[in-house]
Amino acid sequence: MRVVLVDDHRMFRTGVRAEIGRTELTGVEVVGEAPDVDQAVTVINATRPEVVLLDVHLPGGGGVEVLRRCAPLMGAVENPVRFLALSVSDAAEDVIGVIRGGARGYVTKTITGTDLVASVFRVQEGDAVFSPRLAGFVLDAFASTDAPPVDEDLDRLTQREREVLRLIARGYAYKEIAKQLFISVKTVESHVSAVLRKLQLSNRHELTRWATARRLV
Repeated sequence: MRVVLVDDHRMFRTGVRAEIGRTELTGVEVVGEAPDVDQAVTVINATRPEVVLLDVHLPGGGGVEVLRRCAPLMGAVENPVRFLALSVSDAAEDVIGVIRGGARGYVTKTITGTDLVASVFRVQEGDAVFSPRLAGFVLDAFASTDAPPVDEDLDRLTQREREVLRLIARGYAYKEIAKQLFISVKTVESHVSAVLRKLQLSNRHELTRWATARRLV
């Protein structure tokens, strides 16, 4: 089983490779890695793995953007590339976003190496795989007839804008957000301006109320 790891934390990629990449024991060969959207798309196209382990939060647009740009590979008649989200996040918008984007499953980073290997093989075979705590939530979200699974206003925001939105709503200062997301303060300010414009809000206090009402904090 040929696998590509996409995660912006090198130490985490190293740990996953060490855990699942012992081919003689696991049957998995890690054929590539990438820390951001652009490099992920390049590596995936170059290696055409059976499965991509994809983080949700990535520089360059997030996991959803990788899925969008790799849609032709997912839809290939022969040897389609399958995607399994592997993330620390269990936020509703993250899970629904990547599943809508075409991922075959979503597991959190608390998963054991043995279970992750089993999940990779199941996804390659076409099964849908979710961490137990998320499975019921995903079914409820897509089966609900009372409300849409994704907030239309939230859907206007890019993945990075959502990350900034959530941190602003939690009370982080611009400098703290910049440090946490490895971007400049000026870039944070640009993202906040874009979020306020798209959501038609006037200031960060209104933004915080908006995010709290949607349980994004």
